[in-house]
Amino acid sequence: MENLERQFQTLVIHHGYDSKEHLGSLSVPIYQTSTFTFDTAEQGEARFAGREEGYVYSRLANPTVRALEEKMACLEGGEAALAFGSGMAAVSAVLIALTKANDHIICSQGVYGCTFGLLQLFKKKFNISHDFCSMQTEEEIDRLIRPETVCIYVETPINPTMKLVDLEMVVKIAKEHGIKVVVDNTFCSPYLQKPLLFGCDVVVHSATKYIGGHGDSVAGIAVGSKEFMKEVAKTTQKDIGCIISPFDAWLLLRGLKTLPVRMDRHCENAETIANLLKEHPLVYKVYYPHDPDKSDYTISQKQMKYGGGLVSFEIKGTKQDVQRFLNRLQLIKIAVSLGDTETLIQHPATMTHAVVPEEVRKNMGISDQLIRLSVGLEAWEDIWQDLNQALSSLSIL
Repeated sequence: MENLERQFQTLVIHHGYDSKEHLGSLSVPIYQTSTFTFDTAEQGEARFAGREEGYVYSRLANPTVRALEEKMACLEGGEAALAFGSGMAAVSAVLIALTKANDHIICSQGVYGCTFGLLQLFKKKFNISHDFCSMQTEEEIDRLIRPETVCIYVETPINPTMKLVDLEMVVKIAKEHGIKVVVDNTFCSPYLQKPLLFGCDVVVHSATKYIGGHGDSVAGIAVGSKEFMKEVAKTTQKDIGCIISPFDAWLLLRGLKTLPVRMDRHCENAETIANLLKEHPLVYKVYYPHDPDKSDYTISQKQMKYGGGLVSFEIKGTKQDVQRFLNRLQLIKIAVSLGDTETLIQHPATMTHAVVPEEVRKNMGISDQLIRLSVGLEAWEDIWQDLNQALSSLSIL
C-alpha cells in the first residue's frame, strides 16, 4: 500500500498488516511466544549473523510488535519505529543512544517529572549535563549551545503548562550546529502533530496515552530514521531489554484503529471545557493550545491540527483548596496519566512533578494552584457539571 494514496484515518486501520500472510485473520494475531524455531542449524546461524531475515527471539523482534512499529512509523512520517515497555523506556533508550559521558542536552522549560528524574540520573552517573530553556527565540537556544551539546529535547505542548515550542525554529538552529532534535509527541499523537515533517530527528511517545487510549496498557514508541532506529534496536533496546509484550502491542494496534475518532472528540470536549473554565470566577488562568488569546496560538495553528485533549488551569486559593476541589469531584477520576476514554484530573505539584524541586518546579510554571485535566469522551455537559459543582463548593471568594 502506498502511503500517499491513503488518508490518516485509513492508514491507522490498514497499514502494516496483510491478513493473507496470517491465515486470513482480520485482527493482527498475538504471537505470544518467547522464541522462534529454525528449520536448520544453518538457518539459525544465518539469522544470528544477520545474513537472513526472520525472527529469532521476542526480545529482538516479534510479528505482533513489528506490525505496531510499521504502523507507527507510517503515521509519524518516519522511516522506522521501535516499541518499548513504557514511554520512559523509549525516552531512556533514545537519549542513551544519542549521548555519552560528558555530553550536554538542552531541554524545553518544563518536562514530565520522570524525564526530569532521568536527566538528573544522567548528570549524577555519567556527567551528562542539561540546561532548561523556554525556547521562545533562536538567540536563547544559541546561547546555551556548547561544543558538547548533542541533543535538544522538546515537549510541545509542555507537560503540564501546555506551553508550545516552535519546532521549525528549533530545527533551524539545531541543524546549524549539527544537533539532533528529539520531540515527545505524547500530548498530540501523530493525528494532531508530526514533528518529523518539521525536520525533527526522533519522536517519542508514551503510547500508554492516546495511542492505546483505553487505560489498559503501558507502552512507549520511538520513531526516526532507519539508521538511528537500527542503532537503538541493537544496543539500548536489545541489551537493556526494555521491550513491549506482544499482548500490549496488540492492545495498541486495536486502540490505533479508533485514534482519529477519539482525538476529534477529545479535542472538541477539551476546547469547550477550556472556554467554560475561562468564564468561571474561581478560575485564575486557563492553559489550552488552541486559545486565540494566548501568545503561542500562532504556533498551534502552524504545527497542530487541533488543540488536543489536555487543559491545565489554576484556581484561586491554596494547595488545600485545590485538594478540596479534587475531592469534591464525582464523575471525574483523580489519577495520573491521560488520553483515556475517562476524564482524569491530577495535581502536578504533588503528583506527576513531585520529584522536581520546588524552586525548579515554579520556574517551570508549575504552581501549587495548577491542575491538569485530561478531558475524556463523556458528554461535555456532564464533565462541566462535575467541574462546576466542585468549584462552586469552594468558599474562596
